[in-house]
Amino acid sequence: MGRSWVTQWRVEFLGREWNFVDLSSVVVVLGLHCLTLLAPFHFNWDAFWVAVALYFVTGVSVNLSYHRQLSHRSFKLPKWLEYFFAYCAVLSFQRSPLEWVSIHRSHHQFTDTLKDPHSPVRGLWYSHIGWVFDYRSRFGSYEARMKNVGDLIRDPFYRFLQHTYPLHAISFGALLYAVGGLPFLVWGLGVRSVVFLHATFGINSICHTWGQVVWNTGDLSRNNWLIGLMAHGEGWHNNHHAFEQSARHGLEWWQIDVTWYVIRFLEVVGLATDVKLPTETQKKRKALSNNYKISEEKLETKLINNGKL
Repeated sequence: MGRSWVTQWRVEFLGREWNFVDLSSVVVVLGLHCLTLLAPFHFNWDAFWVAVALYFVTGVSVNLSYHRQLSHRSFKLPKWLEYFFAYCAVLSFQRSPLEWVSIHRSHHQFTDTLKDPHSPVRGLWYSHIGWVFDYRSRFGSYEARMKNVGDLIRDPFYRFLQHTYPLHAISFGALLYAVGGLPFLVWGLGVRSVVFLHATFGINSICHTWGQVVWNTGDLSRNNWLIGLMAHGEGWHNNHHAFEQSARHGLEWWQIDVTWYVIRFLEVVGLATDVKLPTETQKKRKALSNNYKISEEKLETKLINNGKL
């Protein structure tokens, strides 16, 4: 296992050509982690609560906007509110709406195959964070990027964010520093961004490796309660792969899904419309027997037999 990991590291990091986007990703991720290391030395309660509030606002915005609305069209919002959530998501350091949606749609198109941008079939490290530093693994080439987001690329607002998204997050960091000094910058930008980045990365790695399988999806997706809590409901990943267009991921009452609670509130007040949920017929079609547990080995065997691995 150790030798395999080292081999993979050499192939993914030392045995390929790096481009400007890859190097920029390393600088941003490394910079945020270094900033986070200062947290114990710049703690105060105001900074802590700013980080908690921003963790909720930017994190839920990534899920609600980038994922459930733009990637899967699970519901509709008035344009002004759609743009508001998309802008808040940009402040999370998770790239532009166009690029995020393109990567995610590719993930669902090629789930747990070598064409999947971030699957554990290429290694746990790679599925968690290695893929972030490998532009070609996501798009193949610069020219091939974002060919699956034609419905969004026509929108001038999303094209604007595509060309300017790093500036917004960096400017927000400058604003935090101006308001609260280094504690606000360290906690409101560094700690908040790093924790949610790893929560999101955990969906790609942990939720395709450890957890409960309750639906027959034909892939390695799992429900993981810890990621469900950390990522505002995104950890109910087997649910999501079973019903991709569902605005609700926590399908059971005890599956906490904060993002769904926000969407539901917006629906109640008349702002969210055409909210999609799985029907009972769809659930019956995807359901596993209560006494049947799919092991990872059986899932992998099924994928191999279907020519997906």
